[in-house]
Amino acid sequence: MHYTLHLTNQCNMACTYCYVNKDQVISMERETAVKAVNMAAEAKNSTGIIFFGGEPLMQKNLIYETVEYCTWLEKKHRGRFHYKVTTNGLLLDEAFMEFSLQEHIFIAFSHDGIREAHDKHRVDNKGKGTFEKLAGKIELLLSKRPYAPVLMVVSPDTVEFYAESVQYLYQSGFRYLICSLNYAAAWTDRDLKKLKIQYEKLAAFYLDRTRAENKFYLSPFEVKISSHINGKTYIRERCELGKKQISVGPDGTLFPCVQFVGEKEFAMGHVDTGINEKRREALYGFNEAEKEDCSRCAIKSRCNHHCGCLNKQATGSMEKVSPVLCAHERILVPIADRLAEKLYQKRNPLFIQKHYNDMYPLLSLIEDQKTTHKSN
Repeated sequence: MHYTLHLTNQCNMACTYCYVNKDQVISMERETAVKAVNMAAEAKNSTGIIFFGGEPLMQKNLIYETVEYCTWLEKKHRGRFHYKVTTNGLLLDEAFMEFSLQEHIFIAFSHDGIREAHDKHRVDNKGKGTFEKLAGKIELLLSKRPYAPVLMVVSPDTVEFYAESVQYLYQSGFRYLICSLNYAAAWTDRDLKKLKIQYEKLAAFYLDRTRAENKFYLSPFEVKISSHINGKTYIRERCELGKKQISVGPDGTLFPCVQFVGEKEFAMGHVDTGINEKRREALYGFNEAEKEDCSRCAIKSRCNHHCGCLNKQATGSMEKVSPVLCAHERILVPIADRLAEKLYQKRNPLFIQKHYNDMYPLLSLIEDQKTTHKSN
């Protein structure tokens, strides 16, 4: 069984996203990280270690030391580990990129697209937008890790730039685009109408790129198309709060997800005492129960309403589904279905391979490696 452990720093800023400001971050100590890794190693599973924030690259030494310790454990046959860092990119440099290649650290890059969208929220500790500073960082990242994903967040005040921002990130070289809404924001009916227009534009972009046999992953459409094609498998893989993933707060407290770090009522143990299994089962069971408001919905099996973390972010309660989420899913599903129908009817080779061949990711990687080898 795969197991994921988030090692987090906690940001106290009142902004939507993370400032690079050391005075506003509660940092994890090495001793806490070691205890968390030891706890994971005892489970005898393959463990994913995710360095999360705030901004994790503010604590590069902790990352280096944690990976070094995990490597030592592996040599002692006391665990197997793999790594991921989610970063805003500002502190990304050649040295860390080389380290990531050496230690096989997966890097996810946060960026919100064109300048007008990105600089609305992604700012430095002086309140200045970071778009300009990230151009070189994108080039550095993709030169070393061409498959690195970009994580984009869409808010009401940036929704009009959604499609243009996706195209900008695609043109910048990203081929794995993970897009999500800021569900905690104050969305209006007018904003949602704009969102629908943007999804229609993105569907046209997806259609053109797929017809041109350009390989890429655009999460909103991939997820909804998969939810139709894979049905029961999609349902089985939905949010399992606290089951396969545990987030460790800076002080060592254990939480079921990064969304809950710092909120003691959702604590389910500590690195000193281990996981409180009764508490974990209670949180999982509470989240797993079908939401009453969704019981008669025609698309409930394809909807993200089951995600307790998202519900908590949007409404303050795991059991209360955001009206914005509901509206979003009802906008997206029909557009995704029409898009998929067009490609399926034409038996588009890339579409068929991507969604009906379980071996596609591996075959695609092999094909890319052969192409790279020939070009060199």
